[in-house]
Amino acid sequence: MTYPATARAVLITTAGGPEVLELADVPVVDPGPNEIVVRIRAAGVNPVEAKIRRGTRGAITGPTPIGSDAAGEVVGVGDGAPFSVGDPVIGWGLAGTYADYVTAPAERFVRKPDGVSFEQGAAMGIPVATAYQCVKATGLRAGETLLVHAAAGDVGQAAVQFARRWGAEVIGTASRANHDRLRRLGAVPVTYGDGLLARIAAAAPRGIDRVLESAGTQEAIDASLALVDDPRRIVEIVVPGWRDQYGVQVFSGGLPGSMTPEAVALRNESIPLTAELVAGGEFQLELGPSFPLTEAVGAHRQLETGHTRGKILLIP
Repeated sequence: MTYPATARAVLITTAGGPEVLELADVPVVDPGPNEIVVRIRAAGVNPVEAKIRRGTRGAITGPTPIGSDAAGEVVGVGDGAPFSVGDPVIGWGLAGTYADYVTAPAERFVRKPDGVSFEQGAAMGIPVATAYQCVKATGLRAGETLLVHAAAGDVGQAAVQFARRWGAEVIGTASRANHDRLRRLGAVPVTYGDGLLARIAAAAPRGIDRVLESAGTQEAIDASLALVDDPRRIVEIVVPGWRDQYGVQVFSGGLPGSMTPEAVALRNESIPLTAELVAGGEFQLELGPSFPLTEAVGAHRQLETGHTRGKILLIP
């Protein structure tokens, strides 16, 4: 085993704004059976973690680690874990990846392919798994047209690529500045704002079959409901209350503990698949700004602007 007794980790001790994130020295937990210890080289910063920090995903009852996506190197191996010290790995659905080290079940990791950087590995996790699960949940079939709201976001870009890979056409709503990016991914871009419904209809003359709604705006849900004949063909990931209000599907857990076994299985399936696609140049992950671990507060402030394209990362 090649790791220290203690190391740095970002903790939440009380709910609040980015300023409540605190860097502390914490014990590095020895691995139990089927667990590994990973030296983190990059960690993803996700919107769900801002919700956790604010206390909207449960009360903060004491020092709480934060972060669920990371990539790094194995430095400790528990009995039965199928990894060796030195293996490069990608992890998802973890607890406490804003840190130098994380100890977690080996099943939450996959070996990082040579063609994937640590930063790309850390950028997968929640965005890729959410997109994969949600596009599957829409029931999308080859030849159909998927509407993706907020298509230039991390989840949106992944959804566009999965849908295109599975033989569907994609209409993506985004600000005009992001249209070229969506075209490169294979989507037809449509601008937000007044007249959205008419612009989507014009861009999809054969109609819209399914929707992934990741903008969380009234205009987006109104247009979606007008374009499909069954609200169950709409998957919402931002506003949970729209399940009861409109009858749409809602996936807003972000973390495996709140999901069904079927949902967890889909998410676990998505990461190894995507890692191989990225390694082969067949899937694009857009990286945003990186922050050192000491600047987790700044990373969350950047996250909360809502205008960052590409994955925000922490680099220990």
